[in-house]
Amino acid sequence: MTSTQEKQIRAPGELAQRYGRAFCAYLQSTHGGAHERNHVLKSVRALQEALAADPKLRTFLDNPRLTGQSPQKVASMLAEGLGLGNDLRRLIGVVAREGRLPILGEILEAILLEEARDRGEVTVEVRTARRLTDHQRDQLRHRLKEAGHHHISMTEHVDPALIGGMTVRVGPVLFDTSIAGRLTRLQHAMKGAA
Repeated sequence: MTSTQEKQIRAPGELAQRYGRAFCAYLQSTHGGAHERNHVLKSVRALQEALAADPKLRTFLDNPRLTGQSPQKVASMLAEGLGLGNDLRRLIGVVAREGRLPILGEILEAILLEEARDRGEVTVEVRTARRLTDHQRDQLRHRLKEAGHHHISMTEHVDPALIGGMTVRVGPVLFDTSIAGRLTRLQHAMKGAA
C-alpha cells in the first residue's frame, strides 16, 4: 500500500512508542478481528487529523492546568466532542492521568506506525527541496525494495530550507543527503576543529 500525502508528521519519541505498542497490544487482545481493529484505527486517524487541523485543540492539550482536572473528564470531553469510541476514550484517560496529553499526537502516530509494522509495512517520510518527479519517486521505491522493504507507505514533504537533495526517514532511521544537512555537518566539524 503506497500513498503520497502532503502532511506534517512528527516522528514519535521513545515514550510515545511505548504507549503505541501498549495500545496495539491492547487492541490485539480485545479486538481479534481485523475489521474491529480497522474501525478503531480509523478513529485514531480522525483524532490525529483533528489535532493537526485545530491549533486551539493542540493548545488545549498543552495546557498544564489540565493535569489538575479529572483525566476521565478530559477524555470524555475529547471523545464526545470528536465522536470517538471507548477504546480511544480509555487511551486518552490514561494519557491524561499520566500528564502526557502534550504528546498525544506522537502517541497516535506511534500507534499507526506499530500497526503498519505489524502488517509488514514500512513508513517512509521523504523531504525534498522541490517536489519529486514520478521518475525520482519510482527510483526511490525501487531502491527501498532492493533494501528489503516491499510494503511501503510513503509521505512526501516539500521543504525549501533543504536547498537541494533530500532526507529519507525509513522507520526510525534518517538518511540525510540534503545540502542543508551537509552544511550543518560541515559547520559542526569546523567548530570541533577550532
